[in-house]
Amino acid sequence: MIKKITDKDKKDWENFLNTKKKAPNENFLKKEDTKYEKPLEIIGKDKKDWENFLRNKEKIPNKDFINKKNTRYEKIKKIDLHGYTIEEANRMVEQFIQRSFDENVTKIIVITGKGLRSKNVENPYLSKDLSILKYSVPEFIENNKNLTRIIIETTDAKIEDGGSGAFYIYLKNKNKFK
Repeated sequence: MIKKITDKDKKDWENFLNTKKKAPNENFLKKEDTKYEKPLEIIGKDKKDWENFLRNKEKIPNKDFINKKNTRYEKIKKIDLHGYTIEEANRMVEQFIQRSFDENVTKIIVITGKGLRSKNVENPYLSKDLSILKYSVPEFIENNKNLTRIIIETTDAKIEDGGSGAFYIYLKNKNKFK
């Protein structure tokens, strides 16, 4: 259903328009505000610099590729010590950390296992905790001066990397090492 506009509706609309604030006229803006409406003029030195830039055949260096030599990408290696004796595991870890440092590896994931199936638990002459790799390998690393020189820190591993049966070793940058 189409409704016709009544005379009263027209008067209300006109009253509304008359009472509404009027938009500012063109003279409302100050000269300072209109200075950017004109095209910018290139003056003196700027014009010469622009012309030199256009004439120059050299490529502009890409700032994203500058200093890529100093960027150290994350390089991760993993070692699994399941089934090794304490002596074998310590020897393997020491060699692995040194080799990884030489290869500029940033992070090592050492998987020791949780020690739940360790046969050392049954032997009364061995310490239950110290004979399990989970405890003995980090202890060996902390007491080895050659290894602690090249290690930044050792932290617990995330669940996806082995959780409590693994740990991370973060190595120093070989290129910056003194």
